[in-house]
Amino acid sequence: MNAAADTYAVANLVAKYAELVDTGDFADVGALFADAVFIGSGAPVEGREAVEKMLRDTVILYEDGTPRTHHATTNIAVEVDDEAGTATARSYVTVFQALPELPLQPIAAGRYSDRFARRDGQWRFVERRVRIHLVGDVSRHLRA
Repeated sequence: MNAAADTYAVANLVAKYAELVDTGDFADVGALFADAVFIGSGAPVEGREAVEKMLRDTVILYEDGTPRTHHATTNIAVEVDDEAGTATARSYVTVFQALPELPLQPIAAGRYSDRFARRDGQWRFVERRVRIHLVGDVSRHLRA
């Protein structure tokens, strides 16, 4: 494949995750990680069902079906090994939230470290490591 196209495809997966979480589409987030491991603050979870369950168990959804968040993913750096069919990406994430009783504010900031593999011509997540370094008021975002 083309290096620019591969880089773009990998960056799109990083962006797709943010979009799906912010719309409350945890089933499709699970699909992104069907063959991958998600490593966050808890025990690592692997595969579609486990990732979807982890999100449903930890993230609060509101009447509109969303967590009322906006994940801003920035500073995305992608490295592709075309010969091996693998890629890595590093990025920053800032999570914003707003509710009728909560003005828009950042509630968490950290970094993603991702690994990808090209399977059947498509890039797929292999691993996501989430490291949150700054935490604000997540009481309306995460269950205890």
